[in-house]
Amino acid sequence: MKKSEIRTVNVVQYINPLREGGSLPAIVQADDDFLYVLKFRGAGQGKKALIAELIGGELARKIGLNMPELVLMNLDDSFSKTEPDEEIQDLLKFSVGLNLGLHYLSGAITYDPLVSEVDSLLASKVVLLDSIITNIDRTARNTNLLNWKNELWLIDHGASLYFHHNWENWTAHLTRTFPAIKEHVLLERANDLLKVSDEIKLAVDRTAIEEIVASIPEDWLLDESNPITPTEMRNAYIEFLHSKLQNIDLLAKEAIDAR
Repeated sequence: MKKSEIRTVNVVQYINPLREGGSLPAIVQADDDFLYVLKFRGAGQGKKALIAELIGGELARKIGLNMPELVLMNLDDSFSKTEPDEEIQDLLKFSVGLNLGLHYLSGAITYDPLVSEVDSLLASKVVLLDSIITNIDRTARNTNLLNWKNELWLIDHGASLYFHHNWENWTAHLTRTFPAIKEHVLLERANDLLKVSDEIKLAVDRTAIEEIVASIPEDWLLDESNPITPTEMRNAYIEFLHSKLQNIDLLAKEAIDAR
């Protein structure tokens, strides 16, 4: 199974924490001299949040949405030994290994639905992406959208794919729609949902889904508490996303009704 091309870099400097979110991500520098927002495997939802970030972000890119480059980031144990803040020290200690980084968009500002303009096609794409990945975290209270260089950029998909928090019951989610779409911050502006659903069907096929899922590090799928194997998990992600894309017209109709 071919993988999506996701680079691996090494963290060389911990710069500062971003305390807006509960998971305490941080701005770091990598050995490619770029800055990244580092999402830690040792944070709240752990490796499952990183998987959701990776899948959601790469799917957004396939659909044609702006998404900061995602990279796998190696973190060694030296950072926790020199960090004076105990909370951050523990986070660094529990996150040694592969984490996930998003290219840092310097100067970006948070999208404000009261003042920022978004055209209907773009809004419709974001709404349907979030319906597919069951993203509950793109509301007026927390948009997880940035304006950067006069364009809209998507960030933070860690709260998506909540079916994977209960592997014993994951198949029950295959045919469900996404009623929470009624809270989506861009729903009011999404006037082209049926048109966009046709575009997404052309842009993302099963092979594209398989490539994204193949790029999940094996280590992120290993957990003694999981009742299924990493291979079964990969197949579950593929089947879940393929099912959502097969039913994208239903998701579009649900969003239209919610508007």
